[in-house]
Amino acid sequence: MRILGLDVGDKRIGVAVSDPLGMTAQGVTVIRREDPERDLERLGRLARELGVGQVVVGLPRRTDGTLGTEARVVGDFAARLERVLGIPVVLWDERFTSAAAEKLLVSADVRRARRRRVIDKVAAALILQNYLEARRSGFA
Repeated sequence: MRILGLDVGDKRIGVAVSDPLGMTAQGVTVIRREDPERDLERLGRLARELGVGQVVVGLPRRTDGTLGTEARVVGDFAARLERVLGIPVVLWDERFTSAAAEKLLVSADVRRARRRRVIDKVAAALILQNYLEARRSGFA
């Protein structure tokens, strides 16, 4: 079963997908946010095209682990996504994934303009990969 990974932000949604065995995550695309209904529709279409059976959404916790306003907004979005798709949606701690994605892209010598275009997709892949590894270890 393929799993979809999402890095949901105010302006963009980074999208990644697992391989059929749930071992590795690959970045797929970045969706520019328009309005919540249109965003849900596009994600639903993508989920059907990719044949996913589960979605992992990065939950933006504060560094101390508490949930702020942004986490509540993402949680609400994830709940709506689960109703629309009719498949399980899991919230997964995404602390530091954007920073890790930036560091990875800088170390790969990706130019700043290109980094801005792909960072959300890379962050989604990191969120999903962390989830897949935790699941294999019995922590998810």
